[in-house]
Amino acid sequence: MTWVLDLDGVVWLSDTPIPGAADAVARLRAAGERVLFATNNSFPPRAETEAKLARFGIPAEGDLLTSAMAAARLVEPGERVLVAGGPGIVEAVRARGAVPVRDGDAEVVAVGFHRDFDYERLRVAARAVDRGARLVATNDDATYPTPDGPIPGGGSLVAAVAYATGVTPIVAGKPHGPMADLVRAVGGEAGTVVGDRPDTDGDFAVRLGYRFALVLTGVTARSDLPVEPEPDEVADSLAALVPERPRAQ
Repeated sequence: MTWVLDLDGVVWLSDTPIPGAADAVARLRAAGERVLFATNNSFPPRAETEAKLARFGIPAEGDLLTSAMAAARLVEPGERVLVAGGPGIVEAVRARGAVPVRDGDAEVVAVGFHRDFDYERLRVAARAVDRGARLVATNDDATYPTPDGPIPGGGSLVAAVAYATGVTPIVAGKPHGPMADLVRAVGGEAGTVVGDRPDTDGDFAVRLGYRFALVLTGVTARSDLPVEPEPDEVADSLAALVPERPRAQ
């Protein structure tokens, strides 16, 4: 059985580990469960996020799946990809055997969260799309959580390119098909998605055909219940969701 865990709101809150999460992951693995971590954050390289998990007591090398990786699966080896995003997209594009570029002609424009998006980056991306490049978004999240409150997310940036060109982007991240295809390729056809957002994690579980376990350590509070899609299980935390001996699903 595969468990697919969201990160922010399930394993950590920004740079603060959620109590008991590391022990819960250890219990799942000790019981023979496969644990994967799925995030829409396309900005950092994989090693950076894996190192953060390791600092919080969770070894994760090879178990992290990102929206950048899902987006790269939409690119063909050898294609030029104009990257309007962070180093995580560049890394994933290179791993696919494609060529990341910042300017010029390209077969694909890949947009994700990054802080140096400005009019010039919008102009360059829109020009490439107008010339026929496919528009790929790592995710369509309108906002990104920070300790000081939400800030515009990658979805807000790709919306600008889409509006400027009139082209609807192909969205890779949760809860969309490319990320689901990536999870199935690694984790198989049966599993449980654990998340704190019904509209992202819950819809993702429905698309995968997995169970949905909602934890209340992130954006959803008990006072928000009931939610759609209806979770198969609700728990105060990942630690509360995973007992000392995980029950068979």
